Amino acid sequence: MPRLGGALDAGHCNTHPALMKHLFLLALLACPAQAETKMTPSQFEAFTRDTTVFFNRHDAPYGAEQYLSGKRVVWSFLDGTCQRGVWFGDRDEICFLYDDQPDALCWYFFDDGARQSARIVGDDPADDLVVVGKSSEPLVCPGPDVGVSYRP
Repeated sequence: MPRLGGALDAGHCNTHPALMKHLFLLALLACPAQAETKMTPSQFEAFTRDTTVFFNRHDAPYGAEQYLSGKRVVWSFLDGTCQRGVWFGDRDEICFLYDDQPDALCWYFFDDGARQSARIVGDDPADDLVVVGKSSEPLVCPGPDVGVSYRP
């Protein structure tokens, strides 16, 4: 088997700790770590309190959720219909239970300082919802019956 020449030869690496440190730092730069910090339930509550948060998925509008007092929520896929529910914290997960669902759906919410995102527990990061805006305005929920609007 051919040997690597010069300072990278295995026989020389042990005698060049400065070179090894430099190569290690270059490897770290080539593969930057993602600084995903999970929001705690209290951080999530502070982030969402009395707001409507808008989400994109795969760079396209996906939906919005209005966060109300008492951990109540209203979700919409922005199609005019809304689902009402509640959220609760379970360790580092934020779980939602909607009126028409028998089981809670749990998410991780992340804040890296520049971007906030949400991932269903167990899902691929490529499918994350990305926060693209917040508003103090309530969702408009005319639903399937035109003229009906939900306001808390």
